[in-house]
Amino acid sequence: MLLLVAVAVVALVLQVRHDSTEEARNRSLAVAEAFANAPGTREALSASDPTAVLQPRAEAARVGSKVDFVVVMNTDGIRYTHPERDRIGKKFIGTLGPALAGKPFTEEITGTIGPLVQAVVPVKADDGSVVGLVSAGITTEKVGGVGDRQLPLLLAAAAAALVLALVGTALVSRRLLHQTHGLGPFEMTRMYEHHDAVLHAVREGVLIVGGEGRLLLANDEAHRLLDLPQDAEGRHALELGLDKDTAELLASGRVVTDEVRLVGDRLLAINQRPTDLKGGPAGSVATLRDSTELRALSGRAEVARERLRFLYDAGVGIGTTLDVTRTAEELTEAAVPRFADFAAVDLAETVLSGEEPDAQTPLRRAALNGILKDAPLYPVGERIGFAASTPQAHSLGTGEAVVAPDLGNAHGWLADDSERATEVVEYGMHSLLTVPLRAGPLVMGVAHFWRSENPEPFDEDELALAEELVARAAVSIDNARRYTREHTMAEALQRSLLPRNLPEQGALDIAYRYLPAQAGVGGDWFDVLPLSGARVALVVGDVVGHGLHAAATMGRLRTAVHNFSALDLPPDELLGLLDELVARIDQDEATDDGSAAITGATCLYAVYDPTTRRCSVARAGHPPPAVVRPDGSVDFPEVPAGLPLGVGGLPFETAELELAEDSRLVLYTDGLVEDRERDIDVGLELLRSALTGAGRSPGDTCQAVLDALLPPRPSDDIALIVAGTRALGPDRVAEWRVPSDPAAVGEVRGSVARQLTEWDLDDMAFTTELILSELVTNAIRYGQGPIQVRMLLDRSLICEVFDGSNTSPHLRYAATTDEGGRGLFLVAQLTDRWGTRYTPAGKVIWTEQPLA
Repeated sequence: MLLLVAVAVVALVLQVRHDSTEEARNRSLAVAEAFANAPGTREALSASDPTAVLQPRAEAARVGSKVDFVVVMNTDGIRYTHPERDRIGKKFIGTLGPALAGKPFTEEITGTIGPLVQAVVPVKADDGSVVGLVSAGITTEKVGGVGDRQLPLLLAAAAAALVLALVGTALVSRRLLHQTHGLGPFEMTRMYEHHDAVLHAVREGVLIVGGEGRLLLANDEAHRLLDLPQDAEGRHALELGLDKDTAELLASGRVVTDEVRLVGDRLLAINQRPTDLKGGPAGSVATLRDSTELRALSGRAEVARERLRFLYDAGVGIGTTLDVTRTAEELTEAAVPRFADFAAVDLAETVLSGEEPDAQTPLRRAALNGILKDAPLYPVGERIGFAASTPQAHSLGTGEAVVAPDLGNAHGWLADDSERATEVVEYGMHSLLTVPLRAGPLVMGVAHFWRSENPEPFDEDELALAEELVARAAVSIDNARRYTREHTMAEALQRSLLPRNLPEQGALDIAYRYLPAQAGVGGDWFDVLPLSGARVALVVGDVVGHGLHAAATMGRLRTAVHNFSALDLPPDELLGLLDELVARIDQDEATDDGSAAITGATCLYAVYDPTTRRCSVARAGHPPPAVVRPDGSVDFPEVPAGLPLGVGGLPFETAELELAEDSRLVLYTDGLVEDRERDIDVGLELLRSALTGAGRSPGDTCQAVLDALLPPRPSDDIALIVAGTRALGPDRVAEWRVPSDPAAVGEVRGSVARQLTEWDLDDMAFTTELILSELVTNAIRYGQGPIQVRMLLDRSLICEVFDGSNTSPHLRYAATTDEGGRGLFLVAQLTDRWGTRYTPAGKVIWTEQPLA
C-alpha cells in the first residue's frame, strides 16, 4: 500500500506538471496569435509611436486573458509593450529565430517571475514578410490549480487506504503469529529446514500416516529399514509392499511401545502414537529402530558397564585405611568372586614396614582370598621366592602383566615348585593372571588371580581390566606404605622425646598414660621435673597438628621447659618465657602462607611443694586440671586460662591451690575429653564421673579414666597424669632464724649437729656444718636480713639459706695468694647440686646431699 500510494502521488505530480505545461503553451500561444492577428496591430507597428497605441491594448489583452505579459516588439527584439514600463525599449529575453522565420514558437524558461512558458508569434505583412513579433507568457503556477485541488483528495484517499491496509495487515499478522506460535517467515523457514534435516539425519525411521491410512511422510531411515518404494508418500499403508501384520499396524494407528517385528532380515522395534492427542491432525506417527544392531551393541555395552561397575566398586572398597596389609586384603576381596576364583598379593618385606623395595628384597604373602578355604596356595605370612621361569618372576622383572591360560601346560610355572604346582592343577585351577604392583618406577610386589570354577581362561580384555584394578590398588598400597614410614618415624621421634622413666622424687605418687592417635602422631607431651626444696613440677602440653613437624615442635618445647624450670621460676613467668620462645620460632619458620607456624600450642605448668602442700598452677589455653579430694569428691579449680603459646599480648596468671595429703591432681590433654562427636563440656562431666571415688591409686585412676573416656579410634593424642600428693611432715623439717651477726654461725652449726643426730645422720654432720657455715657467712656478709636456715630430710638432705637480698653468689676459682673466694667452690664439691632460687622477699641458696 505504501508503494501504491507513492506511485500514485508521483504519477499525479508528473501528470499535473505535464498538464500545466501544455495549458501554459496553449494559452500563451493563443493569446500571442490573437493579439498578433488583431485588427490594428500591424498598422500600429508602422506608426510613429507604436508604444502609445499598443501598450493599452497589450495590457487589456493580458488582463483579459490572465497571462503574465503580452509583449510587442520589432524584428530586432526591442520591446514596444511590457507590464513593467521601465522595460519598454529594452531587448526581449528569449528565442526569436523561429518567429522571424515566420513560424510561431513556444519555449519554457525561468524568468524574473519564475518558471514560465512564453510563445513568440510573427506579425506578417500582406506579402508575408515579418514586420514585428508578439510574445505572450504565463507562469506554470497559474495553470496548476486543478492538480492542487486533486492532490489533497488523493492523499486523503491514500491515507485511508493505508490505515485500512495496516489494520488488515495487523489482523492477518496476528492470526499468522497465533498459527505459527510466534515464528516469523525466517524462523519458519529455518525451522522447516532444520526439521527436514533432522528428520532425514536421525538413525531412527519416522513414518507419518494420515487418518485414512495413507503415508504422508517417511524419512530416509524408514525407507532403508522397510525398503519402501520411491513414490511411497501418498499411497495407502497396505499398498507399500510390507508384510500384512506390519502394514495393518501402520494403517490402524493403534498405540504400541517397542513392539518387535521381523521385517525382512531385520528385527525392528516399533513405537506408534496418535497425532491428534492435543488437537493435531488425525493420524499417527511411528518410529522404527533396528534392534538387531542394538542388541549386539547392548551386549557389549553391558559387559563394559559391568567392568566399569566392578572398577568403581573396587575403587571404593580398596584403600579405605592407611594400612598396607589391609589394603592388600581389600584387593583380594574385590577380585573374588567377581573377577577370579582365587586371588593373592605378595609384597616386598620392606613395603610392609614402610620402606622402598629393591630387586633383592624377598616377598611375603600379604593377603589371600578365594571361593574355598582349602586351596593349596602359599598361606599368608609365608616368605615366597619365584623361579626365573615363572610368570610371577617375569612380571616382577619386566613390570608387565602375564597371562597363563593353561596352567597344566605352563612348564615355566610348573618348574618352580612342581609338587605344589601339581596340587594346584589337580585342585582345578586352570588359568593364572599375574600383575605387578607398580607405583611409578617401584615394583612393590605382585598380584595373582586364578580361575577354577569359571571354565573360560583369562583373555586380553580381562588382562587390561586386571591391570587397571591392580594399578588403582598399587596407588593405595604405596600411599599406605608412605604413611607407615612417616608414622613410624614420627612415632619413634615422639617416643624418643617423651620421658622414658619418671625421675625419683618424694613429693608425688605419679602414674601416667600416653596414647598416640590412630590417624597420625600428634604433639601431646608431659613431663615430671624435680625442683629444689623437695618441690616437683608437672607439665602437660599439646601442639596442634599431627606428623613429624608437630612431634619435633613438641621436643623443642619440652627441652625449653627443662631449661626454664632449672631457673626455679614461678609458673606464670615460665609460661611467659615459653610464649616468647614460641613467638620467635613462628617468626623464624613461618612461610608466606604461614604453614610452618606452631601457634596453637597449649601448656599447663604446676609446681607442688610438699612442705606447704600448696600447688602453683598456670595454663596457656590448656584444659583445666582436676583435683580429687581424699574423700573422693572432684572439682575443677578456677585457673585463669590464658592465651595459647605464641599469641602473646596478655600476661599469664598463677592460681594457688592447697591440696590435702592423699589428694590426686589430674592433668590431661584435650584429646581425652573432646573429639568430633563429643563436646568438651560433656567430656569434662564424664571425666568427673570417672574420677569420683576415694581410695584408688594413681594407676587405678588412670585406667578408670581411660575405660570411661577413651574412644574406639582416637583422633588425637591423649596424655594423662595422675599425681597423688604427699606431705613432708614437721618431723622432717628444721628451721632456724639467724641474726645478722658473724658470731651466730657457731650457734647454727650446733643446731645443725643436734638435728642431724636426731635424724640419725651423724656421719653427715661435718660436711653439713661446713656447707651451712659458708652459706650463712655469705648471707651475713653480702646479704641482708632476715636470714633463715631450713633443712629438709627427703630422698636427700636439703639445706636452704634465705635472705632478703636479690644478689646471687657466683662460683669462682681463687688464686693461691687469695685469702677468700673458696667457700662456694667447697660447697659445689661437697654437694650433688646447689643453686639459687628467688622469692618475692629475696632469694634462697640451696644444696642437696645424698643420704649415706
